[in-house]
Amino acid sequence: MPVVANTFRSTEARGNREDLSDIVDLTTPQDTPVYSMIGAGKAAKATFPEWETEDIEAPGDNAHEEGSEYDFDALDPVERMGNHTQTFRKSGRMSNTQIAVDNAGRAEKLTRKKVLKGIELKRDIEYSLVAANASQGGAVRRSGSLSTWAETNVSRGAGGANGGYNPATNLTEAPTNGAQRAFSKQQVDEVLRLGFDSGATLKHTFMTSYVKEVFAGFMTAADVAQLRTKATASGKTTLMGDVEAYRGPNGMIYVHPNTVMSVNATTARNVLMLDTSKLAWRWLRKVKEDKDLAKTGSARQFVLEGEGALEVKNEKAIGVVADVYGLSAAD
Repeated sequence: MPVVANTFRSTEARGNREDLSDIVDLTTPQDTPVYSMIGAGKAAKATFPEWETEDIEAPGDNAHEEGSEYDFDALDPVERMGNHTQTFRKSGRMSNTQIAVDNAGRAEKLTRKKVLKGIELKRDIEYSLVAANASQGGAVRRSGSLSTWAETNVSRGAGGANGGYNPATNLTEAPTNGAQRAFSKQQVDEVLRLGFDSGATLKHTFMTSYVKEVFAGFMTAADVAQLRTKATASGKTTLMGDVEAYRGPNGMIYVHPNTVMSVNATTARNVLMLDTSKLAWRWLRKVKEDKDLAKTGSARQFVLEGEGALEVKNEKAIGVVADVYGLSAAD
């Protein structure tokens, strides 16, 4: 009988017992700052979880004649919005022989492989948040990414256009890329101003490691106070070359580098500025291992699967500095 595709066998293993350390270092970045910070919301009960949102009118002149009759303002209905749940899955298969082998560092034991696949799945969820994927219904559903909701607090390169939620289709639409440009403090200040004027509290900013380096360079700007540290009693000092928080004219933000955003040029071109209190991840099915897999051949297999969607209580909670060079000075 043929071997099922992708069965991990002892002949392919590199960690079986030799003269090796029992310590195996996990070098793959595990951070998922956006997913971790927005937290889990109310459990979804359908593949299209919905919520309601509404705005208040802008302030204006309000003076009435003494003794006049009342007139009554029109009351606007709430707007219903929703996002489609996305199914995330990771799987693996290992031969019974490999499971039984005395394994150096346990790097290729089945349980550890499950753990690593679980980490990968969580990072795929982070990718779904920071990419620019429009929501999609049907059998292969996609949860609309953060940038596809943003319409109000956005700075784009020349020719760029917002996406946004379309109530006629109940889908978000992907934004149109503009001309790429160098990341600047002025762009951050612009989005903070737009957020302040719209009533948003954009508090956390996520970007690639390269953009974080550019951000740290803002320290040298003429209108930014220089950082100083006091020398310790031992005479040792620390050279400060980083920025973890920035207070601009219209608000303060905390800066978080995001390894998932550095995966490719598409995710790297956006800087996300978020009010995380207005965002949530809603699980329809939390990630679990399918324990009912049929056994086939001389191997053990596993599948991890979960399904959920991003909830955006108000799109003004999302700010975007778009179309920046996110991986290098030219990419």
